[in-house]
Order: sequence, then structure tokens, then C-alpha cells
Amino acid sequence: METRRVGIIGSGFSGISAACFLAQAGFEVTIFEKNDGPGGRARKFEAAGFMFDMGPSWYWMPDVFEDFFGHFGKRVEDFYTLERLDPSYRIVYGPGDRLDIPAGIDNLCALFESIEPGSAVRLQQFLKEGKFKYDLGMHELVHKPGLSLLEFLHRDVMKGVLKLHVFDSISAYIKKFFKSQKLVQLLEFPVLFLGAAPEKTPALYSLMNYADMALGTWYPKGGMHKVIEGMVTLATSLGVKFSYNSNVEQVEMNATKAKGLRVNGVFEPLDYVVAGADYHHVEQTLLPQSFRRYTEQYWNKRVMAPSSLIFYLGVGKKINNLLHHTLFFDEDFKRHAAEIYDTPQWPSAPQFYVSCPSKTDNTVAPEGCENIFILIPVAPGLTDTEETREHYFSMVMRRLEKFTGQAISEHIVFKRSYAHRDFVLDYNAFKGNAYGLANTLMQTATFKPSIINKNVKNLFYTGQLTVPGPGVPPALISGQVVAKELIKKHHEFVNYNS
Repeated sequence: METRRVGIIGSGFSGISAACFLAQAGFEVTIFEKNDGPGGRARKFEAAGFMFDMGPSWYWMPDVFEDFFGHFGKRVEDFYTLERLDPSYRIVYGPGDRLDIPAGIDNLCALFESIEPGSAVRLQQFLKEGKFKYDLGMHELVHKPGLSLLEFLHRDVMKGVLKLHVFDSISAYIKKFFKSQKLVQLLEFPVLFLGAAPEKTPALYSLMNYADMALGTWYPKGGMHKVIEGMVTLATSLGVKFSYNSNVEQVEMNATKAKGLRVNGVFEPLDYVVAGADYHHVEQTLLPQSFRRYTEQYWNKRVMAPSSLIFYLGVGKKINNLLHHTLFFDEDFKRHAAEIYDTPQWPSAPQFYVSCPSKTDNTVAPEGCENIFILIPVAPGLTDTEETREHYFSMVMRRLEKFTGQAISEHIVFKRSYAHRDFVLDYNAFKGNAYGLANTLMQTATFKPSIINKNVKNLFYTGQLTVPGPGVPPALISGQVVAKELIKKHHEFVNYNS
């Protein structure tokens, strides 16, 4: 059988994942990446002796990574070394009020009991229900292509549908178990990765709490980009070609099929196209209007996950009181959430997150220095100026210096900011979003933008704006899902014409 050429737009987790599965199935695969290296939002950069992960900094759901590499007869440890963090992370509730979240269920139960007597038993029940959702969700539901509701008429799914609590909000669900505001905030925290307020996120996603507390928070030594490097090594061994600094300018059409891509002004003939770049950009910019599945009005009605204002800092001294992950919940979460989702605006007093990987890894910063990553979740689509960035930098640094009891600003030897216009410039991100679509009930599974374009027979989509959704593990799975669907369609085409 003649080898078929597949072009993949974008080298993020989903794009490389799809490339690996397609190459394994015998396709000739090329990934076209507009930036100068792989990873998409998970790129890295180096400056002044520091190595910064640009995006994802949490390694959760280790079984998803193990399953991915296992499909190719490999193991995670063939590519990078993992270390489980203990404590997993620190939460700052206010002056002198912080909580370190330990690794291991027994230690967590003891912590919960110390805050709210009787809550240890309820935590065990909460996590038991979370495990059920995780097992069914991550091993079954997220592997569905989301093309029809009939996909979910599966015996195990139908049998357990009531246990998934899809029609309850995770906020209300958590409060059935716990009264302490500290514990409620702790359990609502993983929802931030899903891009919607807890009151609008289905309780199905308590599976994230199980992933956090039972499966643990890990760190790949050398940084999250080590995962990308491992995937690139695997993909290359399977025959995948990477073409960097390759800006895809157009999907060129022939009747109802894409005949190839226009890349840096040069036509690349292809048999199939997989769009791992921003879905909206591919639809509204790269495709001729008559072939678009969705309208601009459709996209403007989507509920987007937040964007982020990020600061990458190299600090020329060691800093006390920070762990690898530290979450600052010392301001009003409801007000911050409302300023993201209800009345989009720059936040008045934001919560924020600090990653300090140099606490775990001495390779990411010069000796005696700290590598600091600060992230403020903000609404997408905001006007992003240097003045605004500096305003929030000053605000965050005051709070950080007060908490650590140390001067930090005067010891900064490297500083870089990153927000909406950078997400647009580097990733063509719709409204400068960082995390894709919010995981609300009406944007789950079949209600997400489809992985296929019914107007273009050989064009497929993968990544955070389609199934299964935002996050690194879902992106890995998204690549597998779209590859499986492409292979299925190809076999149907071959059988039809044979």
C-alpha cells in the first residue's frame, strides 16, 4: 500500500502524540512548527544561566504518561527521571497562615482531621468516589472521539453515570463533605486547571482531586520540557520529521479535500492534515471561508478558560519559605473568579501561583540562585500593556516579599513577562487564552468543537480546544484519539476504493 503523507500543524503535546501513533501505523509524518523548537506552550528558554519552562509546571496523572510511552514499548524512565514532591505544594491563606499538603493518603487524612475533626473519614469516601470517576473518566470517557452521544451508551458508563455527578457542581459537591473553608479551597484548587469557576464545573472533575492526592505531584528532573524532549526522541525514532520555523499560512483545498499546506510560501502536498495549532486560528485564518465548520459567532459564544500573566525571574540569592509549588490564596477567590468569568477585567486583588523548581532541581539555576515562575490567572481578551504588567508585578512582589520576609526585587538578575499578546504572537491563541475552553457541562465531550471537519474530508483537529480538553495528560490522549480516528477513516477509504 502506498505510504500516505500527514502534515501536523504544531509540536505541542497533542501534535507530537498524534505524530507518534500515526508514524507507528505506517504514515509518513511531518510536524510543521512556527517557533524555533518543539513543545508549544511547553517550550523552554534559557537566559543568564537559568532554564525556564514556559508553560506547564505540574506533572499529574503519571499513569497517562506511562501509558503513552508504553504504546511504543518504552518506559518513562527511558527518557527522564521523576521525583515525587513531598510536600506536594504549599497554600498561603494569609499572614502567618499556610498549609503544606503532604504526599500520601494517611498523612492527608491526619492533616484534614487536624483542621476539621471527623473529616478524615469523609476524605476517604470523597477520594473513593474520585477514584471511580478517574478510572472511568481517564481510562474510558476521555478516549472517546466525541462525534456522537451514542459513544457513551457503554455498559460501564451507563451503569456508573449517576456516580459521575455530572449535573452537580464541584463546589456544591465538595461542600457536602467538608465545612472548613480551608479544606474547600484546597479541594477547589485543581479546578483552576480546567478553566471554569467551581460553581460551573461538573463534580465529575473531583477526579482531579484523586489525581492530586492519591497519584501525587511529581517533577521530571531537568524540567517539564524533558517530557517534550523524550517525546521528540521517540517520534524521531519512529520516523517523524520536525520542521521548525515553519509558519503554516494556508490549508490549500481541492474540492472537499485539503491537498496540502502553504508553509513559508512553499506548497507542501499532503494526504491528511492534523491541526494541533489553535483550532480557531486554523478555522478562521488558514481555511477558506466556505470550508469552515464553525462561524466567528460560534467562537465568540464559547466560554474560554483564563489567560495568564506570567513572570519568569532569575533571582541572585536563595529565598526562604517557598516550596517547589506555592499557591497564594490570600485574597478573595470569588471576586477574582468573577473578574475572570462574569465581568472580564484585570483583577483588583488576584490570587497567584509561584513555581520555584530550583528548590528541587539544581540544574535550572546557577548555584546560590532561584528560578521563579509567577502566574496570575486573568480573563482572556483583555488589553495587555507593559504598564499593566508592571502594575501587577509590583503588586505580586510586595505580597511575595512580605510572605517570605526577604527582599527579592533588588536581587533579580533576569526578568521576562508573558501575557495575552505573547500567546497570540507565539501560538495564535484565540483571545490570548492560555488553557483552551473552559470545562463547563455544555463544553464537554460531544459539545466541544469536533475533531473532524465535515466540510473537509481529510482535516482533523487535536489539542486543548477539542476533546478531551485542557491539560497535559488530556493533550497526550487527544493526540492518540485523533490518530485513531484518522487511521480509521483511511482504512475506510482504502477498503472503499479497493
